[in-house]
Amino acid sequence: MFLAKSLHIIAAVIWVGGMFFAYMALRPAAASLLEPPQRLSLWDGVFTKFFFWVWISIAVIVLSGYHMMFSYFAGFAGSGMHIHLMHGMGLLMIMIFMHVYFAPYKRLKKLVAEKNYPEAAKNLNLIRKLVALNLTIGLLTFIAAESVLL
Repeated sequence: MFLAKSLHIIAAVIWVGGMFFAYMALRPAAASLLEPPQRLSLWDGVFTKFFFWVWISIAVIVLSGYHMMFSYFAGFAGSGMHIHLMHGMGLLMIMIFMHVYFAPYKRLKKLVAEKNYPEAAKNLNLIRKLVALNLTIGLLTFIAAESVLL
């Protein structure tokens, strides 16, 4: 269980920590230092790199989470409320991420390549709002996980 739990925690920290860094540090710095074309190109590159790690994190979280649940907690029936909360919030986060990835992020990439910065900025703003939502859910998930980790 040590390996599964460790991988689960590391993957969650990568995903949620990356969102925290992007939202609380990179976003304000980019907004104050870069003009829209450079800022949108930066975000296009950042998302390309970060989303690769988010996909890996999702796979690790899902596989390790179900492994722990069915190997050590006898499935959902043997799980406490904190497991159900983590599971539900995790699935919600995955759905929000998939929407970001397959809708506004894909449009952002296309619009930046076309140098249509006003429309690209609208998609970046939508991504910003969805990342804020996912970050909040992620932090709440860590709170739910606290009772599992002790």
